[in-house]
Amino acid sequence: MSTTTPRVLRVERVDDLPVLFASLQRLQVAEFLDRHFPTHHLWKGELSFGEVVCVWLVFLTSQGDHRLYHLLPWVEQHALTLQACLGKALRPLDFHDDRLADVLDALARPTAWHAFEADLNGHTVRVYDLDTSLFRIDTTTASSYAQVLSEHGLVQFGHSKGRDDLPQLKIAAAALDPLGLPVSTVAVAGNRADDPLYIPEIQKVQRSFGQGGKTYVGDCKMAALGTRAYVAESQDYYLCPLSEKQLSHDERRALLQPVWTGQQPLQPVYRPQATPEPDPDLIAEGFSVDVVVQAEVKGRLLSWTERRWVASPSPAPACGGPRGSPDGSP
Repeated sequence: MSTTTPRVLRVERVDDLPVLFASLQRLQVAEFLDRHFPTHHLWKGELSFGEVVCVWLVFLTSQGDHRLYHLLPWVEQHALTLQACLGKALRPLDFHDDRLADVLDALARPTAWHAFEADLNGHTVRVYDLDTSLFRIDTTTASSYAQVLSEHGLVQFGHSKGRDDLPQLKIAAAALDPLGLPVSTVAVAGNRADDPLYIPEIQKVQRSFGQGGKTYVGDCKMAALGTRAYVAESQDYYLCPLSEKQLSHDERRALLQPVWTGQQPLQPVYRPQATPEPDPDLIAEGFSVDVVVQAEVKGRLLSWTERRWVASPSPAPACGGPRGSPDGSP
């Protein structure tokens, strides 16, 4: 009979946790969070505010689970791995629902969040040596089966391309193109209009990367005159389609009239090729016109030149004039 005391071993699945932690450490996420979200004297434990958030981000990324009460059991299952990544001891109370709720309340402070967002964006661009000249801005909605509890809440009934019978919240985001890296995101009530969301997102991008020489790409809702005027006044550029609210049907027909009479030559547009091709792919034909636009910005009248492109997909419709019909659109 053996009298040797058995050794109790604990086996944990490491999975992707060290890789995720290394990415967060390289971006200095915890340091930036601690800088802009200082804790009060009642904060207990060895882990700082930023380190708690980083563990939570690793859980969200690794498990795809946003529920608060699932974090604590997961931490207990991976305690040794997490301690090795952090270099500190963990306490169960570090990830209790109450502490996580306090973290969310702190992150919801706009002034501190915008300052943190600007620092993180600037550091991310430097770490990965990214080009910051082109950004895409768009809005989307997320439907929910939750009840609308208050007219001041995020979940509200609003216009939806999918489910008008369900309440929703609306999300606006700016992303670095062509990488698709989100640099700014905001969630607003589902009954908010899209047009007023673009300028605040552009302003947040400008706080991170400055004004001048940047191009913002969006849909027709970004083409509101006030948004275009703000971008022009910032010495930046925009690219977006004009809806009939900005360019009426009669104005479009006037632009096309020289094409139908053969007076306006068309310029071919080819698809960008990764490698030189003997026969590039022709995707459209069109022409451009320069128009002087005026709008009031910050109490003064601003004038700028807007280049408008009128294009037709190739092959062009075989009806009416040489490119389209007088009753059609480009």
